[in-house]
Amino acid sequence: MTDLAPAPRPGPAYAAIMLAAIATAALLRRKPDRRLPLPLSQRLGIALGAFCGAMIGAKLPYVLADWEGLKSGAAWLDNGKTILAGLVGGYLGVETAKALLGVTIKTGDSFAVPVAAAVAVGRLACFVGGCCYGKPTSLPWGITFHDGIPRHPTQLYESAFHAGMAVFLAWTERRGLFVHQRIKLYLIAYLAYRFATEYLRPEPVVLLGLTAYQLGALALLPAFAYLWHRDSAAATMAASTE
Repeated sequence: MTDLAPAPRPGPAYAAIMLAAIATAALLRRKPDRRLPLPLSQRLGIALGAFCGAMIGAKLPYVLADWEGLKSGAAWLDNGKTILAGLVGGYLGVETAKALLGVTIKTGDSFAVPVAAAVAVGRLACFVGGCCYGKPTSLPWGITFHDGIPRHPTQLYESAFHAGMAVFLAWTERRGLFVHQRIKLYLIAYLAYRFATEYLRPEPVVLLGLTAYQLGALALLPAFAYLWHRDSAAATMAASTE
């Protein structure tokens, strides 16, 4: 089952793990040094922007790929989401909410560790649900899902990646590294990871021997690199005028 194919209907275990992922993000966001110095209304607005952006982004590729479902609205209710677009949508949702609320402080660092940890937990739901698995493999850790063929457990690979990023990002917090750049660091790392691991997934090739996810990663990597450069230049200029 690929990310763009209909996923199996989620069961109780899938739902329980997804709730655990949400709880993980909420608990980690409560850490004092991740709390935004903003009024409650603005914090709630930013959280709502992140949630709505992530949900819309995660569904959007499926909706656009189903023209009839798009016209009827049914595509929004079908199973299937993509984490790649969800993460980018969440980022855009936060930036949109900040613009609407007049928030000018940097907020990304407060989301980096909670989001990475939550995705690490959430990918386990894909594993127990039997969706988003990889190509057939003869490696001893291949897992049989629905078709009787041992396959790469790409859900576990990705869970390990996000867990590792959560630990790394927490370390950068303690060391004071990549200040105001951590969420972009996380997204850039994930785009690179997803491009590389698409070769383990049974996704259809779209153009130039690449899948839609790889093409998306190639388009988004320069965009986030530009945002990194822009913020770094702005911080340097601010420091030089103090």
